[in-house]
Amino acid sequence: MIDVLLVLNLGVIGYRNHAGKLISFLEKNSECKINYIYHPTKSLDDRFTNNFSSLYDCDAVIIASPNKTHYEYIEKLTKNFNGYIFCEKPPVVLRTELNKLKKFKIEKKRKIYFNFNFRFKKINTLFEEIIQDKHLGKIININIIWTHGLAFKKEYVKSWRSKGNPHNVLDTVTIHFIDMLNLHFGKPKKIQYYTKLVAKTGIAYDTVNVDITYENGINAQILNSYASPSVNEISILTSNSWIVFRKNEFIIYHPRDTFDKKGFFKDPPIYKKLKIKKDEDYNKSLRYSLDNFVFHIKNNTPFDLKFFNTSLETNKIIIDLKNK
Repeated sequence: MIDVLLVLNLGVIGYRNHAGKLISFLEKNSECKINYIYHPTKSLDDRFTNNFSSLYDCDAVIIASPNKTHYEYIEKLTKNFNGYIFCEKPPVVLRTELNKLKKFKIEKKRKIYFNFNFRFKKINTLFEEIIQDKHLGKIININIIWTHGLAFKKEYVKSWRSKGNPHNVLDTVTIHFIDMLNLHFGKPKKIQYYTKLVAKTGIAYDTVNVDITYENGINAQILNSYASPSVNEISILTSNSWIVFRKNEFIIYHPRDTFDKKGFFKDPPIYKKLKIKKDEDYNKSLRYSLDNFVFHIKNNTPFDLKFFNTSLETNKIIIDLKNK
């Protein structure tokens, strides 16, 4: 019989920006209580602590601190803490840290959850449906364009996105799409990475392209940019359909064998059409990811190793691309 916890006692490492958003979601969840917010030096309210060992009394700990600190905190927790760990992506920033994670015991790995929340976006669910619906045809090519014009805004120049890490677009945007594709198609056979500085308003690359070939022959192209108009588009070409996610609409054109009066191929008709709200979809995916984490802790059930391994494979790709 599984023991079900009534209210989870949580600890959080980090409090600003994305960490603040996670905290706000958790505070609205009646199944959770944030006992501690850890920071090495700051103390803003009664929940703040500068004593890391305070976190060991929690049922789970959320790591939402800067990327370079992730492994340090994961290592500390796995050595002194038996609860569950939620860590923001990317898991780590160095290949040496990644190799150490791979050597963790299986029981430790199955209590660590990396937050690739795109796995919970509607578009990922639709991906699964496309793959499983055989009459839509075999996937040939996937083209992803996800861009906006942040690099031309005044505040960009002084933001962390424009300086420091030259691969910020890869780390914050592209990583999600690589992970989503890896989750469905496995380890890439070949991958190429191209960078551009289009707006020239910062040191970090504001535009990146990634081309991927998978073992099953599927090709994918990803374009992410902070230096173009806002475009959110995914186009999937199969042997029997053309599937498009564009302007928050999901449309399937099907079947291939659609002809005009002379017997020539013409554009297939709309087979299926859905509306998806952009902001709502992102917030939902984040909330669903947290809910999934909470569900496993409450029911004391370990995570599927597939998700841990895919997270590390995605992390490895990102590290390798930056080192080329």
